[in-house]
Amino acid sequence: MAAQQDNGLTVQPARTAAQPGAATPGWPTSADQRIWTALGAVFIYLRSMAVFLVIWHLGSRWVGNAILLPSPIDSAEALVELFADGEIFDNVTASLSRLGVSFGLAIVLGVSLGFAMGMNRTIYAMVDPMVELLRPISGIAWIPLGMFILGVGEALPTAIMFYGAFFPIVINTVVGVQAVNPGLVQAARVLGVSQRAIVRHVIWPAALPNILVGARLGAGAGWMAMVAAELIGAPSGLGFAIEWYRELLMTPKVLAFVFIIGLLGYLLDRLLRGLQRRLTPWAQAGGGLT
Repeated sequence: MAAQQDNGLTVQPARTAAQPGAATPGWPTSADQRIWTALGAVFIYLRSMAVFLVIWHLGSRWVGNAILLPSPIDSAEALVELFADGEIFDNVTASLSRLGVSFGLAIVLGVSLGFAMGMNRTIYAMVDPMVELLRPISGIAWIPLGMFILGVGEALPTAIMFYGAFFPIVINTVVGVQAVNPGLVQAARVLGVSQRAIVRHVIWPAALPNILVGARLGAGAGWMAMVAAELIGAPSGLGFAIEWYRELLMTPKVLAFVFIIGLLGYLLDRLLRGLQRRLTPWAQAGGGLT
């Protein structure tokens, strides 16, 4: 609106106050900031990958032997070939199916045992020494004995993966249950709430963030144990494929499968992180979880 003149005086039009939450012209919005933050993270990731690939390429040129250390290009070509003939899908399916069975069993048994230990001091005193005795022992140490008992097949790698995933879930569940505010439990009992309802509506929500942390750690431990178990005691899978192509001196395909193992492990962790954020938003807001 143009300025109005009255008796020689210039009257400026009134300015309209900015609405709360409205974007100021020339300033980036919150959506723009999120986009730029994401692009910055992608740029940092790509830069790191570029540095890694350059170092890898220079190392392969320095070694000068494709069997000992193939170049990134040779490994990429091997990866494309594995995708083209479908071999990689069979091995990925075999490994993921074993992880699904072992991780599912570890969740059911680990959370159940963790709740029992966290809520009952007698059970904790009886079971905790055995847990602490077995927990530091790597699942790889049980492979020779497992081959005698279970043989070569599906059972051995599944058992080793279960062993690796079980203990992080148990420990974190116990910590989560024992960290519940006793005042909340006592208040519920004073109000006449049943024990089942206390577990469901008080203890379970309070312990869930720790349980999900244990699930993430257990999934990672089980995935790492999978490689070792399949290297020796499995007729298929990613670990089996690595050992097979190592014997054939086809190192590019070995590295291609190593890349697939790392990628799937990363995607699994991101999936569990997303589930963790969705199920426990209050823990994320408090900064207690990463």
